[in-house]
Amino acid sequence: MAGLLYGVGVGPGDPELMTLKAVRLIKENDIMVLPGAEPKETVAYEIALAAVPELKDKQLISVYMPMTHDKEEQRRCHEKGAKIVEAYLKEGKNVVYLTLGDPTVYSTFTYIQQIVEKDGFKTQLVSGVPSFCAAAARVNMPLSIWNEQIHVLPAVHNLTEALPSAGTCVLMKSGSKMKQVKEIIKKSGRDAVMVENCGTEKEQVYFHVDDIPDTAGYYSLIIAKEENYD
Repeated sequence: MAGLLYGVGVGPGDPELMTLKAVRLIKENDIMVLPGAEPKETVAYEIALAAVPELKDKQLISVYMPMTHDKEEQRRCHEKGAKIVEAYLKEGKNVVYLTLGDPTVYSTFTYIQQIVEKDGFKTQLVSGVPSFCAAAARVNMPLSIWNEQIHVLPAVHNLTEALPSAGTCVLMKSGSKMKQVKEIIKKSGRDAVMVENCGTEKEQVYFHVDDIPDTAGYYSLIIAKEENYD
């Protein structure tokens, strides 16, 4: 029988937010896939290792996922990564792909999952704590109350669009275009908080949109509510 590919969310950064199921699957399986050129240098590895020391004795497989808008390069990397994973599945070995946050939210795992499933292999998603939930908890802020809507937006892809008129906006992938993102937030009449590197030693929290620097790292998440939240 072919092995099973697990897409396992390790949460946003704090090892204590990893689920019991994620911990168990790492302990029970031998082959771990990390989305990076060097597995031990990935954020997902660092988070998981802190929660599961046994990870250091596992077989670590690199699946390189470059941050590029070149669709052809993306496709080549996804295909190459899927073939690496499939080689182990064909041997009847389970594979655990460790991904930040939750594997259903803007996860690199999705691209590998789609190809592997198309080729006839089985996959299973294992939920992790999403970054926007962790960030809201970090600043003691409810994302929604009563009938409020929540809009999760990949900010870098929505720089020419106004924010929805109602509800809470979660802006992900904001770092490289932070100056433009801040202007969009201000035009909406909202204030915002930003959590950078949530749950890690490098964590930074900014409680108002004017406090947010014009440059920020990739792991920066903004929550913009309809009204100021203090």
